[in-house]
Amino acid sequence: GHYTHAAVWTAMAFAALGDHARAWELFGLINPVNHGNTPEAIATYRVEPYVVAADICTAAPHIGRGGWTWYTGSASWMYRLLVESLLGMERVGTALTLAPHPPRDWPSYTIRYRYYETTYRITVHHPGHGVREPGPIRTMHVDGVEQTEHMIMLADDHQEHVVEIELD
Repeated sequence: GHYTHAAVWTAMAFAALGDHARAWELFGLINPVNHGNTPEAIATYRVEPYVVAADICTAAPHIGRGGWTWYTGSASWMYRLLVESLLGMERVGTALTLAPHPPRDWPSYTIRYRYYETTYRITVHHPGHGVREPGPIRTMHVDGVEQTEHMIMLADDHQEHVVEIELD
């Protein structure tokens, strides 16, 4: 069968090796939304398509059926895969480091990150979307000020901060 913990860790390993396209491909295979995107898939999967299943059966008569939803730790690993390994956000203390790796075909995306009573609206732009894999951060601005370090020193100042990132 498919054991989701291991599948997520495999995708994380590909991301750590720099093969982000393969990591995104694996994410797509284990994403529960993709197991419930048609009536036929829902009839096979037989669990909630918005909840990560701990495993998916590959033995008859239960081929494709999900199991152990709601109380699996796989969901937290899936979250870390998406937010940290793929979208490239990792909080360490009061610093938010950024190293985004969106899919090739995403022109941009925005994340609203909340730190206590403060919001950081982070938009990542990939000018070469559809043509080439995204590269490292070319420029990063926080509230219009260029940042040479690809991190945000978080402050709970009850404001909304605008972060603009452009990738190579």
